Amino acid sequence: MLLAQELIRKKRAGQALDQPEILALVAGMVDGSVSDAQLGAFCMATCFQGMTAAEGAVLTLAMRDSGTVLRWDDLDLAGPIVDKHSTGGVGDLVSLVLAPMVVACGGVVPMISGRGLGHTGGTQDKLEAIPGYCSTPDLARFRKVVRECGMAIIGQTVDLAPADKRLYAIRDITATVDCLPLITASILSKKFAAGLDVLVMDIKCGNGAQTPALLQAQTLARHIIDTANAAGMVCSALITDMSQPLVPSVGNATEIREALHYLRADTCPSRLHQTVLALGTEMLMQAGLASNALDAQVRLLDALHGGKAAQVFERSCAALGGPADLLSGFDRYLPQARVQHTLLAPQTGIGMFLNHIDTRAVGMAVLKMGAGRNAGVDLSTGLSQLAELGQRVDADTPLAIIHASDEASAQEAGRQLLAAFTFGEEALARPQQIRHTVRGSLQYGTPSLSKQLISDTACPHPT
Repeated sequence: MLLAQELIRKKRAGQALDQPEILALVAGMVDGSVSDAQLGAFCMATCFQGMTAAEGAVLTLAMRDSGTVLRWDDLDLAGPIVDKHSTGGVGDLVSLVLAPMVVACGGVVPMISGRGLGHTGGTQDKLEAIPGYCSTPDLARFRKVVRECGMAIIGQTVDLAPADKRLYAIRDITATVDCLPLITASILSKKFAAGLDVLVMDIKCGNGAQTPALLQAQTLARHIIDTANAAGMVCSALITDMSQPLVPSVGNATEIREALHYLRADTCPSRLHQTVLALGTEMLMQAGLASNALDAQVRLLDALHGGKAAQVFERSCAALGGPADLLSGFDRYLPQARVQHTLLAPQTGIGMFLNHIDTRAVGMAVLKMGAGRNAGVDLSTGLSQLAELGQRVDADTPLAIIHASDEASAQEAGRQLLAAFTFGEEALARPQQIRHTVRGSLQYGTPSLSKQLISDTACPHPT
């Protein structure tokens, strides 16, 4: 019998774990024989010492095999099984709008989302702001919704990668969210369990990202792609900017409202739109649904502006228990905060430009108001009309509308937000939204490769 403490000791010393040791550790995650304290120690040791690619591959596939692995070939689906995954950000609602746009272009998207990690928001939390929405259906219902609607966005169920579900929660409370090997294993174990053909990663870079530095984001992208390719999945990655919240809304219900306005073509936040089109283009091209980038963008814009993407989203929501008229009646359904407080610029900032946003601090301010699960979730809290980098601020320009449960928390959030903003007399250049594209060697339609990785290249820790 392998003792968890011996595996922790070995990893702490910088030694690679072998396959039986990793399999025993993952089995202990599932059956409870490895304690939360031991998992936390393992995460911290891995954070400091890293993992080889071979270790990461064994961990990923063991976590995948800890539960059900979905297959879709018996459903005679209309298109390739494709998905997108973000490493997490603030105001990042891309999944909510991109999935139905890709479905409207011929893809099938069985998306398994996560809850918030650290200061970042979670797609599952956001969807639970929709009354009746079942984010953890059984697998039979999940498959039925995917077959009928072309997509379903759910959280992890007890059936899918249960080892990751437990490890995910441990990482959140032990400050090991940004550990590259654990990020890779967490993401890919769920995506392999979902039975994907194609995965496109959205890896965030900037002060609101888990990988703030561009080189760090590129390293993570390369590691994820190499691991996915070696196990037979087509994968590529876009590195996108997260030096400010992606949209002017942050929270759960507030981001759902923003997403629905975008799908209805009421609003078109520029950085969101750039990100959605870039990721959607990559998904369609990698999945063989578009002949080139222009063809992909035309299809995506037609799906959005023609209303088909909105219809796909609404049907999927209704199939998972949400209102059938969500698009037209979301103001009746989504929770509203009891207090809405307008945050104005300080006198020293009036007539100046907003030149820096501490995006992590913005995310933490929203979490402390109750939007994060560790604070006791209040789905109505958050921000809207958030100012963006380069914006000129005057006395009538709100920096944000704060949605809070009471006046005291609104005032505290306002103090935290003001501390997160830096003003200057001249506007600085705005960061490029799409920073880099990383592609792998595997193409859609290529016969599946071996499930065993042969590379032993080190996956560095995030320092």
